[in-house]
Amino acid sequence: MVKSLSDDLRGRVIEAVEGGMSRNAAAARFGVAVASAVRWVRVWRESGVVSARSQGGDRRSHRIEALSETILAAVDADKDITLVEIATLVREAHGATFAPSTIWRFLDRHAVTFKKNGARSRAGAARRRRAAPGVAGRAA
Repeated sequence: MVKSLSDDLRGRVIEAVEGGMSRNAAAARFGVAVASAVRWVRVWRESGVVSARSQGGDRRSHRIEALSETILAAVDADKDITLVEIATLVREAHGATFAPSTIWRFLDRHAVTFKKNGARSRAGAARRRRAAPGVAGRAA
């Protein structure tokens, strides 16, 4: 990710524009894009802020985290519930729509896993105890 330009540079561009220089001339003088100079001056005039806004980070998970009790209760009640069923439940109960992948990331963050082991649960115990043909057993 590109690093934002320093507050010092932003302040010098704004100071030059406020001193009577055009935005284009200030941008050329300080070696920044004209669009950046225009945006910095506009933001400074509207809010008085010179600093860059924060970059990156999570801006959406608070929506699903607000419904964590409902989701975790549904998983506790039915261990076999699918991601689509959870999405439907949340939509019907709260009117919030989430993709199954969003619900998966929520469950992953909360360390909720349920691994079905169908092959092992289907195989009979007698079958596993029997030795493979041609393999000698252990002496007692």
